[in-house]
Amino acid sequence: MTTNPTNSTIPATANGADPMLPTDPIAPIAVICLTQRALPTAKRIASVLRGASLHGLRTRVSTREVDIAFDDTIAHLQQTFAADHVIIGVCASGILIRALAPLLAGKWQDAAVIAVDEAGENFIPLLGGHHGGNKLARDLAEKLGARAAITTPGDAALGLALDEPPIGWKLADKAAVKPATAALLAGASAKITIDAGSAAWLTNSAIPRDESGTVALHVTARAQTTILADQAGELAPVTFHPPVLALGVGCERNCEPAELIDLAEKTLADAGLSASAVACVTSIDLKADEPAVHALARHMGVPARFFTAAELEEQAPRLQTPSDIVFAETGCHGVAEGAALATVGEDGTLIVAKQKSKRATCAIGQSKEDITPQTTGRGQGRLSIVGIGPGQASWRSPEASTLIAQASDIVGYQMYLDLLGDLITGKELHHSDLGAEEARARHALELAAEGRDVALIGSGDAGIYALATLVFELLDREDKAAWNRVAIQVSPGISALQAAASRIGAPLGHDFCAISLSDLLTPREDILRRIAAAAAGDFVIAFYNPVSKRRRDLLATARDMLLDNRPADTPVILGRQLGRPDQEITVVPLSKLEVDMVDMLTTVLVGSSNSKHIIRGMGEWVYTPRGYAKKGADAANAPVHSSTGSTSIGTTPGQSPNTGNATATGKE
Repeated sequence: MTTNPTNSTIPATANGADPMLPTDPIAPIAVICLTQRALPTAKRIASVLRGASLHGLRTRVSTREVDIAFDDTIAHLQQTFAADHVIIGVCASGILIRALAPLLAGKWQDAAVIAVDEAGENFIPLLGGHHGGNKLARDLAEKLGARAAITTPGDAALGLALDEPPIGWKLADKAAVKPATAALLAGASAKITIDAGSAAWLTNSAIPRDESGTVALHVTARAQTTILADQAGELAPVTFHPPVLALGVGCERNCEPAELIDLAEKTLADAGLSASAVACVTSIDLKADEPAVHALARHMGVPARFFTAAELEEQAPRLQTPSDIVFAETGCHGVAEGAALATVGEDGTLIVAKQKSKRATCAIGQSKEDITPQTTGRGQGRLSIVGIGPGQASWRSPEASTLIAQASDIVGYQMYLDLLGDLITGKELHHSDLGAEEARARHALELAAEGRDVALIGSGDAGIYALATLVFELLDREDKAAWNRVAIQVSPGISALQAAASRIGAPLGHDFCAISLSDLLTPREDILRRIAAAAAGDFVIAFYNPVSKRRRDLLATARDMLLDNRPADTPVILGRQLGRPDQEITVVPLSKLEVDMVDMLTTVLVGSSNSKHIIRGMGEWVYTPRGYAKKGADAANAPVHSSTGSTSIGTTPGQSPNTGNATATGKE
């Protein structure tokens, strides 16, 4: 149970006892399932992988149980692989091989691909074994009680792959690995030199060691050029850079990212240090939302981590350049040096004192052991306000699923959390009652302000009568510094009005509006004024919150007002439990609409005077014409050109694969 930072009644529960496997840096991961028989195995795999999404073949797998449904297996595999997703296929390996063979680029370019039998007993890395695939297969096999079939010779004979060092470690020259591995497999021994970090993964391996060995393995924080100048031999040395350096930085507000990046690179170069040995960029939490700091972290390919002023002030006795001016502004005597020292710990050393540019500072600390950024300080808090649509997984956007999968904490109304199923296994869950929206939004902001990755869940679209507007209202109203430093993202979902419209045809084909009939937050006279305006404008109207237990009259009032402006047979669509197993869609004439036909879970769409209710064959439809008939026969009979579609690799969304020109995205 986590603490409750807002002192509200929102409890936190751990959803599942087993922790999820960390998958960085090889995420995102797509678990592909082609049969209903394989679905339990696919779900087990996806449930233990942070950031994984479950993809199912629409004609053979229940779409309600997957994140993404697809129709063409080969095309979907190729598109997913081309998007640099790791693929775990719960299917025959031959399917994966035949689909992906035309796309292969090279050992260092291809994402990992793992084949798994339907029973989940064998994990076989087919591609990217040294690109994270072997490790992922081993981790999954250990987690799920299965077997990893590793076929790469280095792993089998030496107990490791030189080109797959631990997370955070970097190879200086990948080309040096192949001849070195070949020599070791042929019986050569290695001379291992370690001047930084812990290299137990090397020293505890089956690699034969000898001080006069012909294979040189170096573990260092120094730049490669320094090593090559110091060492000579028939084989190029294999140089590893362990994650032992901490870049402590500070800067003025809105410092140009280029200035901070240039300062950091110069500081490293002047000290003869490799940027590949940098584990993280660190600073004071006042800079958690500073673009330059995050730009530097992205440039270095490492996380940005932050400390409070009090945590940095604990390093004051170890600072080389303490400043009373800095203390007066921030509450600590040194930001760059303090952050570097706080990161490397008591046994670490400040190896480069504060360096300055016009608006930025940088210092470097070195740790005796590998730095694990996730346990150092805290990251910038992130709040994803996610609309999950009406409920079923196939209507949830891939972005929404990804944000939820990546989050550490999930906040929402319990019914909405129940709809997420295995996607939230292993996460901290925070829920409250239906009317406690502000408590949920406030709680989510407080959690994110602590540096957590939070997903605030709502049904439908996050910005339509939902929690996104409440979050921004709280930011505006309270202007809390800690909240203002949180990275906020709104992820859209299929709204109730879209869901209802899609199930009966195209009633929103022309101008429409949405009006909530709830008078809890909006004065009744304002609601009536908006209904009158929408009626006068002949809009198709989506009524949200049409009734409640205590409010039964506003829908009837709206009906009577609309009957003054549009025909009695105007179609009204009543959509209930949309996208769920007990979904109901009913069409009634406006004059026959009764309040008792509607409850709190119903979305009401009232057509305009032009909306049509038709029955064609076995289909019942409602649509609102836009006026295409007025374009005449020439437009109706214009030629339509046919061609055979093909999967295009290497093009960006919104571009033609043949010309590279942006395709039209406007509506006609």
